[in-house]
Amino acid sequence: MNESLSGFLHTLLSSLRDLAPIILVIGFFQLAILQQPIQNLPEIAAGLFLVVLGLTFFIYGLEMGLFPIGEAMAEALARKGSLPWLVTFSFLLGFGTTIAEPALILVSSEAAKVAAAGGMISDTLQDRESYANGLRFTVAFSVGLAILVGVIRILKGWPIQYLIIGGYIGVVVMTLFAPDEIIGLAYDAGGVTTSTVTVPLVTALGVGLASSIRGRNPMTDGFGLIAFASLTPMIFVMAYGIII
Repeated sequence: MNESLSGFLHTLLSSLRDLAPIILVIGFFQLAILQQPIQNLPEIAAGLFLVVLGLTFFIYGLEMGLFPIGEAMAEALARKGSLPWLVTFSFLLGFGTTIAEPALILVSSEAAKVAAAGGMISDTLQDRESYANGLRFTVAFSVGLAILVGVIRILKGWPIQYLIIGGYIGVVVMTLFAPDEIIGLAYDAGGVTTSTVTVPLVTALGVGLASSIRGRNPMTDGFGLIAFASLTPMIFVMAYGIII
């Protein structure tokens, strides 16, 4: 019990330390540069408290539950020696975590509103939801495929640099053909997919898998899955823009 409380307090202090630079920057510009008082200070303070508390619970929950289970399942599947189940698990893990990614949900919703305002789609609730869901599922599929390729890379020992270089060549080629309206969104999609839900589980998968395979180094082979998860959404979202 004491150990759990100590771990929670440590995570709370870490959350406060991580958010402190943001608070200081906003406070400095508001008071020293703009020279205006902060309006609704009690509400803002309450909101910051909830952000710190929520971030603390989230990070503590990841460290307690999601990260260990990701490593444990990767090691168990590797020991089982079933490649089809391992790659299926990898794809579904990437797909599922991306669908649940809050940042992607927000960006997809905003993209649908902007597309409707710009006349790219009809400005109806059904069309906006369809556009946002299509974007989310496209990104989720691309991340699932990226994690699958990354896992095969770990199993086969392929050099990561060649795959990354080839992927970014694909990004450049797709940029030449994609509509201008989708390019910026595609590049942003590569960033929002690797956020609070995806990163811990995917990292745990890579490290756990590399740790359980003889001849693999968790430091050199276990990391790199996030790079694939950031890369493929750019290609697939630009393809999505071309299709629609």
